[in-house]
Amino acid sequence: MRHLWSFLAGLVVAPITWVLITLGQDGSAGTVNRWVEIGTSNTANLIEPAVYLAVGGIVLGLLGTLRISPLGPLVAGLLLITPYVGLFVTPFRVRDRIPGDWEFLGDPLPLRLPVENGTLFLIGVLLLMATFSGQRWRRWPQPVAEPVPAEAPTQEQPLTDWPLAPAAERETTPLSLGYPAPDETPTEPLPRRIGGASPWSAPPGNLPRRDDATN
Repeated sequence: MRHLWSFLAGLVVAPITWVLITLGQDGSAGTVNRWVEIGTSNTANLIEPAVYLAVGGIVLGLLGTLRISPLGPLVAGLLLITPYVGLFVTPFRVRDRIPGDWEFLGDPLPLRLPVENGTLFLIGVLLLMATFSGQRWRRWPQPVAEPVPAEAPTQEQPLTDWPLAPAAERETTPLSLGYPAPDETPTEPLPRRIGGASPWSAPPGNLPRRDDATN
């Protein structure tokens, strides 16, 4: 598909370039000749022909330098050099085939001028040289996505990945402080309650009683 679009671009650029160069050269030559005749100059008169030449140069530069299919520069170059090459074969017949009475926006359009002075031949050869690059005939390489490197495992593990403590340790060790849990039942049985005394008021069993101490 890119070769087709390039081919169509070459068919369009060749005649447009011919017209732009004709307007620029005729305007520049006429302006300078007028300056010589009157003995003074006004550079503002060169703006219009300079614009024509600049646009023609930009169009040719885009066609000849951009990395597109070289089929377009090839076609445009052949079309531009053909009139000049025809002057070697039948010069008068070729010259008569080129219209010389056309006008553009009220200005004369002498299409024979760039053919006779060799400008079209020069530009056509430049475009033909742009087709000798072998890389322009190949497709553009498609960008390949680079593989994403795998992240190296870190030494620190999140809290959710820490191994759980053994079941026996989880039952006896609180998670918050790490101290052993107190026993729920005392190791010694509480003394029997006598009368209204509190069970905690009775002396421990291993201490001697008061009456024994007096004896």
